[in-house]
Parts: sequence; C-alpha cells; structure tokens
Amino acid sequence: MLASLTNINKFYNGNQILSNVSLTIDETDKIGLVGNNGCGKSTLLKILTGSVEPDRFTEKDGVVSFAAKTTVGYLEQMGGLDSESTVMDEMQKVFEPIHKAIERLRDIELEIQLGDNSSADEYQQLSSWVEANDGYNTDVKIRMILNGMGFSEAELSRTVSGFSGGEKTRLCIAKLLLEEPNLLILDEPTNHLDFKTIMWLEDYLRSYRGAVLIVSHDRYFLDRLCTSICEIERGTLRRYKGNYSAFIRQREENDARQEKEYEQQQKQIAKMEDYVARNLVRASTTKMAQSRRKQLEKIERIEKPFHDTRHAKIQFTYAMEPPIDVLKVKDVDISVGEGSARKTLIDGVSFEVRRGEKVGIIGDNGIGKSTLLKIIQEKLPHKGLVRWNSNIKISYFEQESTNLNRELTVMEELHSRYPSLSDLEVRNLLAQVRFVGENVFKETGVISGGERAKLCFAIMMQEHGNVLILDEPTNHLDLSSKEAIEEALAEYTGTVIFVSHDRYLLSRIADRLIELTADGFREHNYGFNKYLDVLRAEQAEEKRLADAAKFAKAAEAAKEKNEKSYRSKQQRSADAARKNEMRRLEKEIDQLQAEIDALTEEISREEVYSDYELMAEKCSEIDSLKQRIEEDFELLIELEG
Repeated sequence: MLASLTNINKFYNGNQILSNVSLTIDETDKIGLVGNNGCGKSTLLKILTGSVEPDRFTEKDGVVSFAAKTTVGYLEQMGGLDSESTVMDEMQKVFEPIHKAIERLRDIELEIQLGDNSSADEYQQLSSWVEANDGYNTDVKIRMILNGMGFSEAELSRTVSGFSGGEKTRLCIAKLLLEEPNLLILDEPTNHLDFKTIMWLEDYLRSYRGAVLIVSHDRYFLDRLCTSICEIERGTLRRYKGNYSAFIRQREENDARQEKEYEQQQKQIAKMEDYVARNLVRASTTKMAQSRRKQLEKIERIEKPFHDTRHAKIQFTYAMEPPIDVLKVKDVDISVGEGSARKTLIDGVSFEVRRGEKVGIIGDNGIGKSTLLKIIQEKLPHKGLVRWNSNIKISYFEQESTNLNRELTVMEELHSRYPSLSDLEVRNLLAQVRFVGENVFKETGVISGGERAKLCFAIMMQEHGNVLILDEPTNHLDLSSKEAIEEALAEYTGTVIFVSHDRYLLSRIADRLIELTADGFREHNYGFNKYLDVLRAEQAEEKRLADAAKFAKAAEAAKEKNEKSYRSKQQRSADAARKNEMRRLEKEIDQLQAEIDALTEEISREEVYSDYELMAEKCSEIDSLKQRIEEDFELLIELEG
C-alpha cells in the first residue's frame, strides 16, 4: 500500500461534494478517476496531495495516510518551472543530488592520488549509490523523455519562458517522469498532446514502475492504460476492475441487476403491506399481520437505482437527401494571414467526399485543420477548387462558438434563430442537451465551454443539415456528454466531416481519414484503429532506419580511426611496451595500497599502539609505501602523456 483515503467528506457552499469516500492505492495500480464535471475529482486529488483539507465529523473521518516509502508527484498546470532556465538545465535539476555525489567522487579521487585515503569508505558508498541510480546516464534519460514528449534536440537550449502554455505543461510532465515518484498523480495529462506524444506517454506509463492515478476525459487513454476505474457519482466513489470499456460494461450490468433486485423487493414489500392493511383489524389475523409488519420494519431496503436523467439526448436529422457526390476539393492551399504576412501551411490539397461518409481530419496543432474546415465552406480565401453538389445543407459546429451572440441569454439565442418556436418548445429542446432551470436565462458569454457546445448542438438539431461539419466537437464536454454526441453521430445517416483529437470519437465515427502534415497531406481510406497500426509500423521502420544510420556512421568513424591509427611495427611495439609498463605500475600501486591498508589495520590494535617503538616502525613503513605510490603515479602520468 502506498496511500489510502478513509471516509473523506467535503462540503462547498452547503453542498456535499464528497461523501465518505475511501480509496487504497497499491504499488502497481494504474487508476483512472472519472465522473461528470464538478463531481469532485480535482477536489479529491487536492485532498490526497494535502493542498485541501477534508471536512471531519469524527476522529475516524478524513484520514489520509501514506506508507513511509511513498513519494508523490503531482502534475500542476505550468507549475514548478523556472521560466529563466533552459529546458536542459531545468530537467537537470531533478538529478542535483546525483551531480553533487559525482562531484564529491572526483574530489575524493584527487585526494587519493595525493595519498590521502581517509575518504575511501565514503568513495565506495557514493560510487555504489550513483551506480544504483544510473547516475552516469542522466543526459540520456533526459533526452529520451523530452524526445518522447515531443521536444527536439534544438529546443533543449531554449529558455522555458519562450514556450507556450501547452508546451510548458508537456515540460512539467517530462520533469515529473524524470523524478520517478512511486505515486504519480496526473490531472488531464493528454491535453495539448498530439497523437504520437500521447501514444508514447501511454506506452511509458504502462511500464511505469510506480502507481499512477489519472483524471482524464480521454477514454482511449484510460482504455489502454488503466487497471481499474474509480467513478465519483453523487459524492460517492465506486471502484471497478479493468479499463474504461470494462467499467462501462460492469456499470451497466450493476445498474440492471440493482434495478431488478429493487423491483423484486418493491413487489415483496407491496404484497406484505397489502396483507398488513387487510388483516391488522381482524381479530383472527391480527397477530399474523403484526408479525408481517415487524418483518417489514427489519427489511434492509435496496436503494432505488440512480439514473442520471440529465444525460444529453442529441439527435441529428435531415429531410433533404443529397446526391451521391457531395464535395470535391482540388488543389486548395491552406494559408493564414493577409497580404505580405500571408503564409501557406499546405498546398495542393485534393479530396472528394461522398454521401454518408464520415471523414475525420487529423494533424498536429497549428497545422491548419480548422482553417481547412472554413475554406471548404468558402469562409476564407484560397486557391484551387471547392465545389459542393446541389441539395446540400451544411450545419457547422465551430470550436470557439464565435457564432453565438454573447449578450443574449441561452433562451434568447434560440428564439433569435427560430422565432416560431414557443418558450415551451425552446425549453424542451434545451432540456435535451441538459440545459435546465435558471441556466437557460444566463448570457452565452458567461456560460462554460461545455455549456456553449451543448447550446450549439441544440441549434444544429434544429438546422436539419444533411452535411455536418464539426471542429473538435467533444472539447470541454464531460464523459457522458461525449458519449451522447458519439451516439448521435453514429446513428446519423448523413455526411460528416470533422476535426478531432479525440481518439475514441475518431475510432468509432471516422470511416476514413485526411491527415495534414508539415510535408502536405495524406488520405487514409480506413478507420482510425488501422491508422494507429500503420503509424506504429512507420515509427518502427523510422527507428530501424535511424539505428542503421547510426551503426553505419559508427562503422565509418571506426574505419577512419583505424586508418589514422596505422603505425609502423616499431611504433606498435613501443606502444605495447608502454601499455605493459602502465599495467605493471597500476598493479604495483594496488599491491602497495593493500599493504598500507593492512598496516593501518595493525596500528589500530592495542598491542601495537601501546608499544611506542613498534608503532613508530609501522608508521615508517606506511610512509615509505606512500612515497613509492607517489613515484609510481608520476611514472604513470609520464607514460599516459
């Protein structure tokens, strides 16, 4: 056991966020912590790391305990970095104790060369500690981790202040991984990461030697990494064995079983209550009725299963059937900026989309994916051809929701678009996307990103487009809302063109992919899971070629060295004699040092140090041996030169 939480309670503004939550974390656990936004996940992490105190009612409440060996690493967004340090210097700080130990070893080596052996034991201990901690390979470790987190060799000398917020978060993750705590706590670690970096991080954490506790909305990440899932719902925590998919399956089975047990018990209770009501007043059956009533009082009631009716119910429909060929894009440029500042990111983009296809557009941040969506809608100037067929009605989801009037309330926003809808119809539509109560009277400028996304889905449901264009539709959504939009897109029979980093959404929805890269674009006429297999195969081939290139370079260097080091027979003979003499001197120094050690042990005995003449004789021998060692060291230095 590394850590445990017992009976954790937390109230905010009179509302209980966490209720008697208990959790044990063992050495090899890989735990995913899930739940709707605001359920208390981050609060629980803060209680575990000590930045927030739990509320206590008794001495047994709110106990947070750690094993003596536990070291905790917690990902804080852009926290813990010195903005004036270079990337390499910042990562090297993790290994400061090792660097100091190596410096001390060099000092002791110099002392020994000068004949002072008083620190020999310290040298042995420090040397063993450095080797046990792989202290001579810290630069290799740093480069390996930073490369995996997407940082190039050229970026290692840049100062931290010059990086974006997302890049600083990646640096924080890299630094945490180098620290190697045996309890690693990560809050949304896949934000700001591209596919390749996420895949590397997944593989690294799967083989991580410590425990990992993760809060994440990335279901693909949770599926590949986690050995158990903890869900917080209505303040309580329940733990499920297995990954995210196993958790969904078990939760559905548990709900179905609890529903059945609840219904059976309710029938039994109703039958007993009816018997009591009919027989309590009869003299002949009063005792039987009283007995049944006592049984009723003793029954341990099964709690009615909780069904979150607040889950979004999204459905996209259309009436107008488009033709087979929906869209043709030919030789289009993806460019940003205006005038002399205009920059072309990718040129010559061409593809076609047919009716009913679901096309995912993928690529690194800043490569031009959102720009491409605007170009195909003719919202931005471009070269080349964009041609939509007839009978096409587009419904567009914009990532930043800039199409909303921030001064209108949620109700007013819908009324302004669909004035024929009554207040009741608008509220029913909003209720489908979990907008209820007073929230419908909030201005769109103050609601959360997730709420704005759901308002946009409500608008799209009324547009009845036969082509949906979506830019990161699952950003800002909690897990249940992500599942709702996935279900809606899976059931939708129209055409979908969407940009997303959500691998779970891509794997379920995309029939084929268009990948934008710095070198251009590629079409993949298959789904996301096969794309990942192809990507891994390409990465393996790149590594093989890189290793082969390194081997060839090393072989060439060795050949050049051999050619340069060709010498005459006499030179080689003289060099061999010099090396033999050096080996003889090194062996003699070791023997002399062994004699000094033996004499040093002798003079520590009472029969020696109590005899003045014998003590003087032994000390003289030691001085003589040290003098010979110094002479041998001088000869060695000459031969090495």
